[in-house]
Amino acid sequence: MVIRNMTRQLALPIAIIGGETVRAEDGLALSSRNGYLSAAERAEAPHLYRLLNEIRAAIRGGRTDYAVLENEAISGLTAAGWKTDYVAVRQQSDLAMPKGVNAPLVVLAASRLGNTRLIDNIEI
Repeated sequence: MVIRNMTRQLALPIAIIGGETVRAEDGLALSSRNGYLSAAERAEAPHLYRLLNEIRAAIRGGRTDYAVLENEAISGLTAAGWKTDYVAVRQQSDLAMPKGVNAPLVVLAASRLGNTRLIDNIEI
């Protein structure tokens, strides 16, 4: 989204074609960063994706208290030993705070597990 907006604003003759995140069977987004995880950290790493899915399910179930959902996820990660930079529910179009209940949303997260910073997102 950021790159799309930048190329549009700069009128660059570039087409940005998005793709789905490629994931391991347990849901962990595939990344070269995963190679830095210890065996125990690798087993814990899918927790981030599960939390994103829980937030998505809660929102689809009618919860709109996004700050509470974000803080619950951060607390869950912290309790499991993660050091979280952010968990955020945002509009897909511009990553702004959600305005209304009908805008397409995305849940974004960045958190450190050991020395490895894992990032992930899931669309709603």
